[in-house]
Amino acid sequence: MSNTSSSSASPIGIAIIGLGTVGLRYIEQYQLHDGFEIIGGFDVSEAAATTAQERFGIALSSSAEDLIKDPAVTAVYVAVPPLFHEHYVDLVVAAGKALMCEKPLGVDDAESAGMVERVEAAGTRAAVNYVFGAAPSAVRLLSDVAAAGDDIHGVDLRVHFEEWPRAWQAGAGWLRDRDQGGWAREVISHYVFLMLRLFGGPVTVEHCAAYFPADGTSEQRLVALLRADGVPIHVLGSSDSAGADEVEFTVRGAGQSWRLTNWYQYATTSRGGEWTPGLSDEEAAGPAAYAAQLGQLADLVNGEPQTLATFAEALEVQRIVERMLEMAAEAV
Repeated sequence: MSNTSSSSASPIGIAIIGLGTVGLRYIEQYQLHDGFEIIGGFDVSEAAATTAQERFGIALSSSAEDLIKDPAVTAVYVAVPPLFHEHYVDLVVAAGKALMCEKPLGVDDAESAGMVERVEAAGTRAAVNYVFGAAPSAVRLLSDVAAAGDDIHGVDLRVHFEEWPRAWQAGAGWLRDRDQGGWAREVISHYVFLMLRLFGGPVTVEHCAAYFPADGTSEQRLVALLRADGVPIHVLGSSDSAGADEVEFTVRGAGQSWRLTNWYQYATTSRGGEWTPGLSDEEAAGPAAYAAQLGQLADLVNGEPQTLATFAEALEVQRIVERMLEMAAEAV
């Protein structure tokens, strides 16, 4: 899907730092979007860099710092594992470029708070890649819930992954590591961000328990109770057991309820009614979400209003998810 920002007369030169699983997925999206031109890419792994070049024909740089400083580069997409975000974010801030960073922002709250302070102090145009900052499913959910003014009784989040990491993430072994990986950080964090946008205030962790495999890798089961503005939020997750992948987020109101299924499908229901789809097939497809995200990024770079996750919001998401994992570890 080709999509341009109305505020951009010519393509924005972007550099991609990190050419692994996520970086490769977004190279394709940037190439499909008329608002961007990929100036080059960098990865510490020669194999990853070579794969990116062979698959997409992008230019490679032997130095992240040199690539970021390239005058043709206006914005930088940081797609390295979270333990290394701070280093590259600081390079981007120092170079005075716009920034899109992958999530989670980090895994150390104090380290990430320092990162946020430096980004804000420098006035860097920066965002974190939470898909619900722009995906049509989330935009519609937030709008409909706000318009209904209904009494919200609760929120349910249920996730299951037959294998973790998922097949398309097999090359990102760190996603299985307990120190920076796991589906709580990778997937539940997206919905925590959505909770913050939905309730406009703090989300607290009241209870969390999890099962961690004996080999020291990330969670395989998790159950949690969160609360926002007095509303209970129930979270249930599992992985590495039979059954198709499922991700379902339901907001339950007194007269209406709203649901996101598998990220981008949106449906509503009222008392006595059936679940009714609320988006067209095109709007409910992944490409529409990616195009919307990059359109918002173009607006960010050009100083236009946009709805992407800020670094401050990403830090709050991180604090909530890390508190869940800390509480779960204490219960083991």
